[in-house]
Amino acid sequence: MNLVALKEISVLYKLSVPMGDVLFLGGRWYVTHAGLLRLARRKSCAGIHVQAVPELCNVAASRWGFKAVVYTHESCRGFVGYGDADPSNVSSLIHGAEMRLAETRAVNRALRKAYGIGICSVEELGASAEPAQSRAHGSKLPPQPAAENSGGLRVRDRLYQIIRQHQLDPNLVKSYAADFCGVETLREATRDEVEKFVTHLADWAMRDHDALLGQLNSYLPAKGNAA
Repeated sequence: MNLVALKEISVLYKLSVPMGDVLFLGGRWYVTHAGLLRLARRKSCAGIHVQAVPELCNVAASRWGFKAVVYTHESCRGFVGYGDADPSNVSSLIHGAEMRLAETRAVNRALRKAYGIGICSVEELGASAEPAQSRAHGSKLPPQPAAENSGGLRVRDRLYQIIRQHQLDPNLVKSYAADFCGVETLREATRDEVEKFVTHLADWAMRDHDALLGQLNSYLPAKGNAA
């Protein structure tokens, strides 16, 4: 059934799994922000206007609301989408980046309306979609998940999701993560350290993808040292 749904999505919207346009989570397919932007580019989107909605924002409470308008062509009146984010409706891994996530959610909803995308975007998933185990702190991230509901597995899933969505090199991300956590190998890092890295990586990937790639490429082996 899932393969049938994937085929329909791929044919109808020309979304690609290898490119990170869609992700399969919790038994359902979700479109990604990157996939929606690529779709807009293929459709020659005329523009996207985004602005904060003051009455929906509370800086002290880290609560943000945005309005996005997508113009599919120059004479288009615009397709409107709203997005909000605060600590109560985002993953604990995204705390501190609520403003950017609210903007992304608004853009995603406007793009989905504009191009008739009937499936939800992964960035719109709230904290309720995150298992309680993934909000635990202080334990070690196991090198191999021992059980399906392992807390370590959930952090690893989030990391792999970011890698797929933003098309990052897993080996370079692993090297950067170890350096970020100040350990020789990633398995030596505490869960709290890894969660901080995942939050940092997700934030940087959304904010400046090219700069992140430059950072990751600094971990490529020197040509003179290649075997």
